[in-house]
Amino acid sequence: MLTLLTGKKGSGKTKKLIQLANEAVKTSNGNVVVIEKGLKLTYDISHKARLVDSDAYHISGLDALVGFVSGICAANYDVTDIFIDSTLKITGHGPEEVEPMASRLEQLSEISGANITLLISAADEELPESVTQYIAK
Repeated sequence: MLTLLTGKKGSGKTKKLIQLANEAVKTSNGNVVVIEKGLKLTYDISHKARLVDSDAYHISGLDALVGFVSGICAANYDVTDIFIDSTLKITGHGPEEVEPMASRLEQLSEISGANITLLISAADEELPESVTQYIAK
C-alpha cells in the first residue's frame, strides 16, 4: 500500500510520520525503515526502526530514490513499512515528480508487501489528480 502525507511546510506532516513510524515499530512483525534527508529524526524515531540518511548514500533524483527503496526491499524480505521524509527534497523536483514516483512505488509495494509512506510538501490541489487515491485522509 502506498500512502502520501501531504501539506505545506509547517502543517504537521513530520510529526504525523514520526507517530506512524513509531506505531508501526510496535505492531510490525518485521522491519520498519525510515529514510530522511539529513539526521533530524534521530531522537524522535524509535531505535527499533532502521533510520537511513539519504545524504549519506548520495541519493538524489527520482530514479535513485526508487532504486534505493527497491534495494531495501530486495535485500530484506521482512521489511513491512518504509517511511520517506522530505521526499521532494530528495528527488530535487516539485509536485510533478509525484505521479511517476507514486506509480513506481505502488508497484514495488505490491511486489514486496511493504507499506510505503511518502511525505510530500505540497497542497493536495498542487498534485496530479491521478495520485489523490493515495493521499491520507
